Amino acid sequence: MDSGVDVYGLSRVVGTTGLFPQRAGRLDPSLPCRASELLVDVERLNIDAASFEQLAREAGDDDALIAERVKHIVNECGKMHNPRTGSGGIFIGRVREVGPLHPSRGQLLVGDRIASLVSLTLTPLVIEEILAIRREAHRVDVRGHAILFATGSYAKLPEDLSDTLALAALDVCGAPALVARHLRPGMTVAVLGAGKGGALCLAQARRSVGASGRLVVIDIDEAALAELREARLCDVALALDATRAVEVQEHVRRATNGALCDLVVNCVSVQDTEMATILCVRDGGMAIFFSMATSFTAASLGADGVSRDVTLVMGNGYVPGHADLTLGLLRTEPGLRRLFERRFTCVSRPDWARPAGAGHPPACP
Repeated sequence: MDSGVDVYGLSRVVGTTGLFPQRAGRLDPSLPCRASELLVDVERLNIDAASFEQLAREAGDDDALIAERVKHIVNECGKMHNPRTGSGGIFIGRVREVGPLHPSRGQLLVGDRIASLVSLTLTPLVIEEILAIRREAHRVDVRGHAILFATGSYAKLPEDLSDTLALAALDVCGAPALVARHLRPGMTVAVLGAGKGGALCLAQARRSVGASGRLVVIDIDEAALAELREARLCDVALALDATRAVEVQEHVRRATNGALCDLVVNCVSVQDTEMATILCVRDGGMAIFFSMATSFTAASLGADGVSRDVTLVMGNGYVPGHADLTLGLLRTEPGLRRLFERRFTCVSRPDWARPAGAGHPPACP
């Protein structure tokens, strides 16, 4: 690609020069689409779990106030970049224009439906209207447009999976793909967090560690743990508060006959869970952090402070082939697919966003 092409979107940064879009306080999302860009009509935003839950708490779980806050952030920043959590999410939409110098020119067609696989914190975005808040799925249905740079990855939406199902999985597709690199047969693996990222990591771990391996999942939500047990995605499910590190370690020690874990994966969406993650890893083992609530400082200094010989890995969300691997898990693991369908494909539209006379949708099972 011509070195003169703005592959990183630096020209979209407003104010301080030299910053990459993710670090910038504001981006310019205005039209027209530039030569190396991809313009997409956006339909849905899947907000990062840590970000959505922070917004919901701030709004007192009022959907109208959540919508107002999302639109305010996007209007102020030109992107969906939560100033409290520093995180964003991904979108799905329909291709409106492919710039003549974009690397997908000739591969993507106008009208193709895609999911972005780069963070909304670096994606120029305009929201014209918020149509609905889907709180259970951390999703916002919108009318607007977004711009992907030449280096921004995406996936074409599959025809055999619903949009809602695909979006929920693709939002965290980097997690199971990175975990897959470090799994070996016979390993003992613990996952903190029983959400979609945790479920996908457990599904990949079940496939990789084999019958001789052992899978432990930790979450404060007993209903979510019950779903994972039903889907046969874990051997041990512990209902614990992951901010209580020593308590978590003691339960994991008992569950592993004192050996602790070869690998611990953190997929929770709350702060102060770094030490529980680290204390559950055996000496010489590894901890992988996928939560946007993770503090690198707390993890690094915390491991040092308790003299733990643990390799710390911060998941960056991108692994070659991550979308295909994740969608493949949904296609081939029936328990995982049923879990995702139950959680994410029957989310109702709230009253404030439902057209008059529309009635009430069926309740989720």
